[in-house]
Amino acid sequence: MNYIKIEKHGDPDVLLLHSQPVPEPGPGEVLIRVAAAGVNRPDVMQRKGLYPPPPGATDVPGLEVSGTVVSVGENVTEPAIGSEVCALLTCGGYAEYCLAAAPVCLPVPENMSLEDAAGLPETFFTVWTNVFERGHLKYGESLLVHGGSSGIGTTAIQLGKAFGATVYTTAGTPEKCEFCKNLGADAAINYREQDFSTEIKRLTEDKGVDIILDMVGGPYFPKNIKLLAAEGRLLQIALMQGSNAEVDFLALLLKRVTLTGSTLRPRSVEEKTKIAQALFKNVWHLLESRTVRPIIHQTFPLADAAEAHRLMESSTHIGKILLKPTAD
Repeated sequence: MNYIKIEKHGDPDVLLLHSQPVPEPGPGEVLIRVAAAGVNRPDVMQRKGLYPPPPGATDVPGLEVSGTVVSVGENVTEPAIGSEVCALLTCGGYAEYCLAAAPVCLPVPENMSLEDAAGLPETFFTVWTNVFERGHLKYGESLLVHGGSSGIGTTAIQLGKAFGATVYTTAGTPEKCEFCKNLGADAAINYREQDFSTEIKRLTEDKGVDIILDMVGGPYFPKNIKLLAAEGRLLQIALMQGSNAEVDFLALLLKRVTLTGSTLRPRSVEEKTKIAQALFKNVWHLLESRTVRPIIHQTFPLADAAEAHRLMESSTHIGKILLKPTAD
């Protein structure tokens, strides 16, 4: 099979097409013929040597795929051979075939193409576990989503609205802001032209927001604390502008703020299985009714993984970037 190898840590040109034997599924695993694979920020970090795979995992990048199950390992009854699925992976998605833990495979929603389903796992698992399980978003609360035009952002906007929240978001261009509003955001703030802190205070009449989903970190951290309402929750899922910040924690104490951070890849199969089950129960019907959907910006051939990473790092895209292998 063809797959993408990170030749050495560096710029996108280190992503090169290679060939190796198709892997065999072990106990509890399935082999998927990949229809499409999602491209995510952690893949970029792995390419740069900043986010190595967990011990024992393949070094082939790629955290999510869609495709058809072609072989199963011991003790696997579901999904069956021939099933069309999307799956969250630890690694290995940039390939024509990949292995996945059977319990974290989900059926492709009705009324969705097999290819588009590759844009579901990473963002929907992340948003569900953070906003709904850790953040406990309730009907009628307010949610601020930083980076609203990203894959995570477009998912969070849609799910927040579907579950009855008022959703505010930040984005970097007028076009991205307009897209976010068309997707359902109640307000979209261009952080390059407006001070988002001032705008959120105005929009909430100085009350602040109940939940903030942030992937920026660094200078956003103290601002986020100040923007939270009483009993507010700050959900930190990435640190694109750094892991250090100077913070006055008095506001955190006075507002009784909950601060939580999480990563997804290192979690156990058992933990990911629980998230998958919750998604299937609470969200899959919204996907099948097209109430929410993955936003796909562009799909590249597998051999053009370097171009896909350049687009990801340019931050000019809206939604998900996919790779499409050429397996028969």
